[in-house]
Amino acid sequence: MIYRFRIILDTDTEDDVFRDLEIRETSTLEDLHNIITQSFGFDGSEMASFYRSDDEWNQGEEISLFDMSEGINSGRLMNETIIDDVINEVNTKLIYVYDFLNMWTFLVELAEIVEEAEGTDYPNLMFVHGQIPTEAPEKTFKAENLDEYNAIDDDLNIDDYEDLDFNENWN
Repeated sequence: MIYRFRIILDTDTEDDVFRDLEIRETSTLEDLHNIITQSFGFDGSEMASFYRSDDEWNQGEEISLFDMSEGINSGRLMNETIIDDVINEVNTKLIYVYDFLNMWTFLVELAEIVEEAEGTDYPNLMFVHGQIPTEAPEKTFKAENLDEYNAIDDDLNIDDYEDLDFNENWN
């Protein structure tokens, strides 16, 4: 079977930037990563991760391009994860982050599942809409209780460490 995805650049602007592509359900997430980076004009040399998502685009389990765990609690890797293992008719959304310094963030949604078309090479870039900006869109993060967060910071004084349980001259 062939999965058709719409990959949307997550931005707060009115300009939509997205790509529609097809890929075999038996391909890996690394294959999906490669077609996404190519279709948006990235060289693919930066760190990237997929995150499982629910219907409200809440970020879930990370599936990374490289194992950065140093042997401790290693997570799932793109080259070992088949698309069909994380995406299906029930779980249709992923979040894709490319280049952790710039945080290019994309919403990946399964649009439909179709039969393989004879004579078509997969993965296949079907449609391109919009130009990727020169810089990653800025993200605005919302705290659930911003007043409570700010109150914690107001009580701190970095020069007042006499009550802390450590020796400042430890070395």
